Amino acid sequence: MIKANELRNMTVDEIMQKVGALKKELFDLRTEAKAGRIEKPHRINEARKDIARCETVIREKSDAKHREA
Repeated sequence: MIKANELRNMTVDEIMQKVGALKKELFDLRTEAKAGRIEKPHRINEARKDIARCETVIREKSDAKHREA
């Protein structure tokens, strides 16, 4: 699980790369689940929440950037 404070210390580009990796992982987990060979099914929910957490921090950063301008 990724902490929001860790994400806030990253740049937007780094967070976007993290989101891409998490989405690929989520796809792979869902594929394994459909095949019935997933070892850690709770990881699907964790990945979804990590993606949402990343997107929230990205939105916070963009909102802060627009307020400054």
